[in-house]
Amino acid sequence: MNETVTEGWGEASEVMARLVGSWSIDRVIAGQGSMQGNATFTPLDETSLAYREQGRLTLLDGTALEAAREYVFRESNRGFEVFFKEAPLRLFHAISLSASGDGAMRGSAGHLCNLDHYRSTYTFRSDGSFIIRHVVSGPRKDYTMVTNYMRMV
Repeated sequence: MNETVTEGWGEASEVMARLVGSWSIDRVIAGQGSMQGNATFTPLDETSLAYREQGRLTLLDGTALEAAREYVFRESNRGFEVFFKEAPLRLFHAISLSASGDGAMRGSAGHLCNLDHYRSTYTFRSDGSFIIRHVVSGPRKDYTMVTNYMRMV
C-alpha cells in the first residue's frame, strides 16, 4: 500500500485526528430519499472517536423524519475500524487507506448483515472533505447511499 501526503488529510495515520470536530452532511439514498444534517467526531480515548450524526431525512413521498446514528471509530494500522455503538461494540468494517493518483485517499470494506451485503467506500478528498458510499444488496435491502461531509466552520 502506498501512503503519501495529501494536502487535506496528511498521511493515512493522520486521518483520525483530522476527523475530530463538526461536519455538515448531505446524503442521497438512491430511490428512497435524502438527508441533511450534521455529524460530530469526539475523542473517546487516544485511539477512538465517538461519531454521532443527526438530521432531517426526507423520503421521496415528502415524509420528513428526524434521524440519528452513532458509531465508534478506532484507529488501526493505516486506517480505522468502524463499530456499531452497542455494548459490547460490534465491528461494522475495517478500512485500510491508500493514496490515489488524484490526491485523495481511499479505502473500502465489505460487511455481511444476515443475507444483505454492504460494500462501503471512504474517499478523503484533497480539499479536506470526504465521502462515504454504501452499496447494499440482498434479499431485504437494495440501495446506494452516498454521504458528502464538509467541515463546519
